[in-house]
Amino acid sequence: MNAAIVIQGVDVFHGQGAQRFHAVKQASLSIAPRETFGLVGGSGSGKSSLLRVLAGLSPNWSGSITMAGEAMPPGQRPPRAFHRHVQMVFQDPYASLNPRHTVDRILSEGLALHGFQDAEQRIRDMLDQVGLGPRFRFRYPHELSGGQRQRVAIARAISLEPQILLLDEPTSALDASVQAEILNLLMTIRQQRPVTCVFVSHDLAVITHICDRVAVMQHGSIVEHLTADELISRQVSHPYTRQLLAASEGLSGSDPGA
Repeated sequence: MNAAIVIQGVDVFHGQGAQRFHAVKQASLSIAPRETFGLVGGSGSGKSSLLRVLAGLSPNWSGSITMAGEAMPPGQRPPRAFHRHVQMVFQDPYASLNPRHTVDRILSEGLALHGFQDAEQRIRDMLDQVGLGPRFRFRYPHELSGGQRQRVAIARAISLEPQILLLDEPTSALDASVQAEILNLLMTIRQQRPVTCVFVSHDLAVITHICDRVAVMQHGSIVEHLTADELISRQVSHPYTRQLLAASEGLSGSDPGA
């Protein structure tokens, strides 16, 4: 089976000239169809920089990337059709939703842009699937809680039936109880839809809850590849991964004496 995402020798840069910063260094990984793959690391590790490249939002990169069977050309913005197959859910749902648009318009714009003819039914279905229902359809983002806004952002992403869903710390801005609800929603979506997910987080407990495999990033480099089970059982080899484990609280299945 062909991989859904293949990344080979990717470097990512921010800024120009003397201010140029090498954010990701020679990253390589392969993600299988319908796999949920985690990128974990502390602030500045390069995980979100790599995710933005995969989303087509950052053209300053070199190397080789294939997404859903299509090669991404370095230094160029991908065509509109790319975003039909690759969607992203951002960390801050309030910032990612237009405050002047109702939920209905937020959902309908993407469907119209990509030529969907069944927008009415699709909007109703999406609101039901993310646990909001019709009463939220004509509300504005400021009338919603943080968790409800993130549900709208998820509905917008999955309404296009993408092959790849990119998630940049989608629960970190939410209260703990709401985090669990959004994670359970994402797990349900993953089970019901043929979608490949890349999940960025600094929280090992979240990563091990939802991901199949994990790449640990430090200072822009991937320092270790692990399965979620290996992470939970602390079968790790890199000192930085051990530091993350030591700093993590409530990692299910871990041995505090290890």
